[in-house]
Amino acid sequence: MNDPFTEVMMHAPPTTYRLVSADRLRMLMERTGTGARLTTRGLADQIGVSLGVIGNMLGQRAAQPVPEDRARAIADAIGVDLLVIWEPVSTRRTGAEAAMEGAAA
Repeated sequence: MNDPFTEVMMHAPPTTYRLVSADRLRMLMERTGTGARLTTRGLADQIGVSLGVIGNMLGQRAAQPVPEDRARAIADAIGVDLLVIWEPVSTRRTGAEAAMEGAAA
């Protein structure tokens, strides 16, 4: 199987996501998809990160991008679709992808 597209897709790094709004996350934590309230500590415990990670997200105006698995875990924990609170910011490109893009130009 020497299809360059398939090889690139199989090895493409994950997309990173940025929090759309800390206020939106806070609001959704007040009443999750189950109707329950989720505290900062509860969210951190549920997704397996430190309390500081969630605290930093809620306290920053321009949150740092996070890996897709963490973004999905947070969205799942509060019971919303991924793109309700996250926006994709990058899919890191491999050298082969950059070369193919340059050849197409």
